[in-house]
Amino acid sequence: MLQPASLLTAKPPRDPAVDLAAHRPTVTLRAQDTFSWKRGTALLPVVFSILIALGVVLELRGMDMARIVAMVPRGAGFWLVFGASYLAGPASEWLIYRRLWRLPVEGFTALLRKLVCNELLLGYLGEAYFYTWARQRSAMTAAPFGAIKDVSILSAMVGNGVTLVLLVALWPLVGSTSIGLENRTGLLSLSVVLATSILAMAFRRRIFSLDRDVLGFITVMHLLRIVVTTVLSAVLWHMVLPAVPVTWWLLLATLRLLISRLPFIPNKDVVFAGVAVFTLGHETDIAALMTMMASAILLVHLLLGLGLAASDLVRRVVRS
Repeated sequence: MLQPASLLTAKPPRDPAVDLAAHRPTVTLRAQDTFSWKRGTALLPVVFSILIALGVVLELRGMDMARIVAMVPRGAGFWLVFGASYLAGPASEWLIYRRLWRLPVEGFTALLRKLVCNELLLGYLGEAYFYTWARQRSAMTAAPFGAIKDVSILSAMVGNGVTLVLLVALWPLVGSTSIGLENRTGLLSLSVVLATSILAMAFRRRIFSLDRDVLGFITVMHLLRIVVTTVLSAVLWHMVLPAVPVTWWLLLATLRLLISRLPFIPNKDVVFAGVAVFTLGHETDIAALMTMMASAILLVHLLLGLGLAASDLVRRVVRS
């Protein structure tokens, strides 16, 4: 049966809900603090560079450069081991963030600046800088805070775990009053280390953001870093004073790691010097060695800080 032409060309009735959806404004969802955050913190790297430069100037005022240079060994082997020891920390972190974010090679420079910030300015200020650096590269990672938080907490937890093991193994020597560390102070430090570790483990599900496999990888990397830096420190000391067997330096490097991790211990360098003298008995040589090593590390921090600050300044001038 033939239909009228008007029926053949008539359109079906429109659904009011469809019309409402077609005219509804489009809402684009994006991560928080992306564009506005970048605009507000564009000058933060410059601020960190200025702080590093000021820290370098303040440290240089109290250094006897001629005396430090005279004490430093001239052999190339010493500096190779020294460089490996110095870069072990940033290298381990680069491997960690390489797995987390596919961190490019330029990220290693950011990790060096993070190290300098922590050593010359204030602890964990380097983490603040690294967060700003990563946050400005949203194509690399959209949420860097959780990863940086987990890496920092795991670093402290692994350090605390190693400290507890060393403290139990070396307690007869560490608890000796002849090296300047009282039993009461040692027990108080031990209780704080235990409490922080237990709290972190009890609330690990709320504290950590990364998967268990990734957390395990980060833990292993931190543990390897501690072992490598401890062994390399012993090798460096043995190269300066070869008359002392390397096994004794390994013991002292372990004790130094232990003392550096304990809270409520004033003048940790003095305590460690007392440990070294108590163990080996070469008071003059060991004191000179520890002074030289501490000054050499500080000098490298200063030179690296100046180089990084200068490179930032040059980059800003070229861009402008």
